[in-house]
Amino acid sequence: MSDCIFCKIVDGSIPSTKVYEDDKILAFKDLNPQAPVHTLIVPKQHICCADQITADNCEIVGYIFSKIPEIAKSLGLENGYRIVNNCGEDGCQSVKHLHFHLLGGKKLAENMA
Repeated sequence: MSDCIFCKIVDGSIPSTKVYEDDKILAFKDLNPQAPVHTLIVPKQHICCADQITADNCEIVGYIFSKIPEIAKSLGLENGYRIVNNCGEDGCQSVKHLHFHLLGGKKLAENMA
């Protein structure tokens, strides 16, 4: 999508600090980190949100989760981490492109409210 900031990061027209990239996904540092390590993992294919995951595109979610341990290890997250996905307005999804937050680098609070 031409107006999607994450699509622009994927195509290189907006710079990012890349952590991992292959032909299907891109992981990059969050500009407003909520933990010592805060990386966003996005599919290169534009999918608006978790509500838009279908039988035709669901394999990308499994692929992302298969890569998360490798990305986490490369970031030094050997004592655990959190994966978060926000969906829709009430879920505080600020960018309408499916993405997962990988957070760690310290003991995270249990309360996410």
